[in-house]
Amino acid sequence: MDSNPSNTSSMPATEKWTEIEHLPEWDEEFYHVYTAKKFGKWLMLKTLRPELKGIPEYDQMIEKEFEVRYNLAHPHIIMINDFEEVPGLGMCIITDDVYGDSLAKLIREGKVTEDHIHKLSHQLVDALDYIQTNHLEHHPLDPSRIIFTENVGNLKLIDVGFDQKSHITPKDASEDIENYGKVLTVALDAIGTPHPHLRKVAERCLNPDQSRRYRDISSLRLALADRKPNTIYIAIITFLVAMIALLLWLNSPYRPTPLSDIEPSIKTESTD
Repeated sequence: MDSNPSNTSSMPATEKWTEIEHLPEWDEEFYHVYTAKKFGKWLMLKTLRPELKGIPEYDQMIEKEFEVRYNLAHPHIIMINDFEEVPGLGMCIITDDVYGDSLAKLIREGKVTEDHIHKLSHQLVDALDYIQTNHLEHHPLDPSRIIFTENVGNLKLIDVGFDQKSHITPKDASEDIENYGKVLTVALDAIGTPHPHLRKVAERCLNPDQSRRYRDISSLRLALADRKPNTIYIAIITFLVAMIALLLWLNSPYRPTPLSDIEPSIKTESTD
């Protein structure tokens, strides 16, 4: 969240749940978001908007999101702890709390640093790789869904995984890469440092021609690191091609005559 909450809601609470506070700036299309203490530990709560509660379609939607996200485990994605009834709110998805600032807020306040850029180039890419590997459907990546924690500044991606597919399509992967390019561009604009290499990477991510973008996260990662594919693999392939060519030549009519075939004819001529 953008700041450590201190106001206590007048909403009913038990000894288990205290200091429940609505966070309007975190609300989503179908959800209200709260912070609260559970047995004294700060957590975040996500529950259906009041007008959607009790409608089977939306009740199933929040249950599905819990099921999809509950088994996720990645250091740069907010994890879900539970799905339970909270006094005054109803059924809530319970997640770890996030003390810190969103990238959107850092951009607004002119507080983007080189460290943030570095983490967007590494930690965010790691999170995207995990999302694609697990075939997670998710909202488009944008600065409001990227949080940097208060103390150590780790990147955390929120609101990830409302459904899971059997596979992701090239279009899905390309859209992730395009949205990553948008995020990197606005962050670079905010910091003001040239970063010509990162600008070039972002521009390719945003290429209107999908076929000219990076084909996958691995290619994007190599580009961000300014590395070519590992030369050892190129060397191995070159060696194998050379060996195959040699074997084909040795088994062709053009191969040299073995010495063992020449010696008998020489001996015969000497005897004559």
